[in-house]
Amino acid sequence: MDSFAQKLLDWYQVSGRKDLPWQHPREPYRVWLSEIMLQQTQVTTVIPYFEKFLDQFPTVLSLADAELDQVLSLWAGLGYYARARNLHAAAIQIRDEHKGIFPSSQEALEGLPGIGQSTAGAIRAQAFSQKGIILDANVRRVLCRYHGIGTLPTNAVTQTQLWALANSHTPDEQHADYAQAIMDLGATLCARRAKCDTCPLQGSCIAFADNRQEELPVRPAKKAAKPIRLAHMHILQNETGEIYLEKRPPSGIWGGMLCPPFVYLTEDSLELGLSKGGDFMPQRRHTFSHFHLDFVPVLTRFSGLSDEESDRILDSDSGLWYNLNTPAPGGLPAPISKLFRELINL
Repeated sequence: MDSFAQKLLDWYQVSGRKDLPWQHPREPYRVWLSEIMLQQTQVTTVIPYFEKFLDQFPTVLSLADAELDQVLSLWAGLGYYARARNLHAAAIQIRDEHKGIFPSSQEALEGLPGIGQSTAGAIRAQAFSQKGIILDANVRRVLCRYHGIGTLPTNAVTQTQLWALANSHTPDEQHADYAQAIMDLGATLCARRAKCDTCPLQGSCIAFADNRQEELPVRPAKKAAKPIRLAHMHILQNETGEIYLEKRPPSGIWGGMLCPPFVYLTEDSLELGLSKGGDFMPQRRHTFSHFHLDFVPVLTRFSGLSDEESDRILDSDSGLWYNLNTPAPGGLPAPISKLFRELINL
């Protein structure tokens, strides 16, 4: 075992996180679920979602047998909903192609939806006590600083270098503890703002020796401002207070979830169709990874709708009238939930 791994494991025994819910026990389904939830999401945010998921779906087979709407309902508010769809699809694949037994090989894990090379390595190490190589954002930051790598981490050549370094430091024993240790170090001490005073690797870290902790890893050139997309969101409310919702397409924003219909606007189409005669609510913004969505809710209240008129509004199989005081099938995106809470108080 090299000194990098040994120092990291010694530090972990004293200061590492050992009370995370997916560590007790470290079994494949729990580890996998946590790894997917932790992608682009902090531990403190994930824990309550993780616990709710396990209450509803205690095994991979119970998840596979569930309806996607049930899964999305528990995921609502966690964001990046493609993760939930991949989670469900992977559970079905485990049920149908692996006889309900979670696979342990790198190749089989990477063959599941939503699992890449690093996530597969994390699952192998923590759930199966196999040598699994991890190179998530936290680990990249640790390695770039420790080895003084001054090239962009996303560069293909640098990626190859980082995978080789990650492999060379990963020990042939204590797999689960090492995986948690290096992820913990990157999340706590070797975070974006480094806390070098208590870092176990300080003595041999090139970035610390050269006082370059804040420079490394190299960041890409500042991105241009995110584009803004404009939309009207049509809030259609019947005389009993129900809101019309329709299921979004499987891909794209809020994929597979229920949402009021909305129309993207162009500069020369600021008022469209159903917005005429509606009440315009204040504009609000929701930020996605690649763009800002600025949308204006347009509230249109109907009274005295006949069954025929109601059915005409429900012009698709995925549309329904939703009671604001009941849970929505499949859950609601966070900004829609917030909007509906405001409507209840109007």
